[in-house]
Parts: sequence; C-alpha cells; structure tokens
Amino acid sequence: MHIQIINFHLKGMSPSEYGQLCDQLAPSFAELPGLVGKYWLADEGANTFGGVYLWEDRKAMEGFTKTDLFRSVATHPKLADIASRDFSVME
Repeated sequence: MHIQIINFHLKGMSPSEYGQLCDQLAPSFAELPGLVGKYWLADEGANTFGGVYLWEDRKAMEGFTKTDLFRSVATHPKLADIASRDFSVME
C-alpha cells in the first residue's frame, strides 16, 4: 500500500463550488487503476482542501501522476499552492 496526500487552497472558488467540482470528478477517480480509496479533505477556516489517496502500490500512484485527470487538477486555475506528498505504508 502507498498513501498520497494532496493539499491546496481555493482561489476564486467557494467551498460549495468546489464540492460540485468534486461530485463531477468522483467517477473519474473511482476508475483509476490501483486506487483503493480516496478521502476528500476540507478545512474551510484555513482554506485548505485536498485528498488522501490509498494506492495499491507506489507504481499505481506514479501512474496517476501521468494522467490527464492529475494534470487537470494540478493546472486548475482556481486551485493554488498545490502540494503532494506520498508515504509508504508500514506493514
């Protein structure tokens, strides 16, 4: 297993608009090869949002970073200060 945590700030988008975007993107995330689960994160007070991704392995996570879906999130004009960290899961 492998964990990826992505955080960002909203820029010119309300939390409810972001929620609508999440609803639209959820089916695409559900189809990602090797994705075991995704948990959407929100801290409205700190304007910090993102997701925790549980991958079958690091290779699956790396594959995600090469997809159009990843690029669309990474270059979205209303998401700022995007950070991604990944972690091995201790057995």
